[in-house]
Amino acid sequence: MKLVIAQSNLTLYGGAERVLLKIAQHYNAKIYTAEYNKKTTFPEFEDLDIEVVGNNSIKKIIPYGRVMQGLNYGLTFYNFKIKEDYDVINAHMSPSHWIRNKNERVLWYCHTPMRDIYDLYEFRLALKKWHQKPVYALGAKGVKLIDSQVVKKIEFIFANSANTKSRILKYYKRDSEVLNGGIDYESYKNSGDEKYFFYPSRISPNKRQDYAITAFEKFKRRKKGYKLVISGALSKDLLFQSYYEKIKRMAEKTRDVKILINVSEEMQKELFSKATAVLYPPINEDYGLVPLEAMASSKPVIAVNEGGPKDTIINNKTGFLVNNTEEMADKMLFIAEHKLIASDIGKEGLKRVKKYYSWKKFFETFDEKVRKIAKS
Repeated sequence: MKLVIAQSNLTLYGGAERVLLKIAQHYNAKIYTAEYNKKTTFPEFEDLDIEVVGNNSIKKIIPYGRVMQGLNYGLTFYNFKIKEDYDVINAHMSPSHWIRNKNERVLWYCHTPMRDIYDLYEFRLALKKWHQKPVYALGAKGVKLIDSQVVKKIEFIFANSANTKSRILKYYKRDSEVLNGGIDYESYKNSGDEKYFFYPSRISPNKRQDYAITAFEKFKRRKKGYKLVISGALSKDLLFQSYYEKIKRMAEKTRDVKILINVSEEMQKELFSKATAVLYPPINEDYGLVPLEAMASSKPVIAVNEGGPKDTIINNKTGFLVNNTEEMADKMLFIAEHKLIASDIGKEGLKRVKKYYSWKKFFETFDEKVRKIAKS
């Protein structure tokens, strides 16, 4: 079975990149991408066949940022025709699924529809300056039109979570099948409790590192001797750079908060292994591998009660789902003061990961669908 993969970019250590890497390794697949930086994503990609495609002239005209990325990625995949023989194209992060415009037999593993023009449209619009808003609104309208036309043609869609499935139905009026990403739980461990809370995620306003810092500040008023460690990849985009400066100021004011940028996968696993618990407060996250990584490390996870974490966390058994920073601080205090219960929660989390989130289970479903599409 010859599978080829389309991915908008390979520039970060993230959950989507990890899923894509596993699929590429499983099929020994060639990857087409519009941007690749081997220094800032998983090193295993270097062992695979990766071809960077697209028009470099856009990069020369427009400064690096979301506008440049959007134009580059969108035009690349909308106009790209694969010349080699293949059985199935597996598209991943938007707008790589636009490869369906000039190619057939596409299986889209949807990590999320483009949030900037759908569920996070108002949030992103509010971040723009007054003179940027009309341009952003017009651009979003045009992208939606193209997006809807392409998605109608796609042969099959996997959603990475029930939350993503609901977005696909809402914005595209299409059904999809939920297939949660797996995790290599054998590579995680519990190395004790070094009295810090850990939040790993890409540095971005919608990941809400500020939420974690605020919750930790409230926790600190009631309990001393703990720290907060935040780690994440940081884009060169000015939006993310500006947000990074904001949370750095918050961290300095709150104290006992450390922010680590672009840490290695090995370092991140080490940080999981020694944490007291893991925090996870992004806005309505599509799926999120962080709660699974926490559970694989036998650590309690405290996540916001929205989006993907509602799929993966059993409240009060493998972790906690909270509705605001005050509740997150309460659960941090509970875990800090009830070590045996925290240990039991961590053990239950590991059991759940082993039972439901193995890669073996993932590929049983994925492989079957690839075979069906190849015959279509």
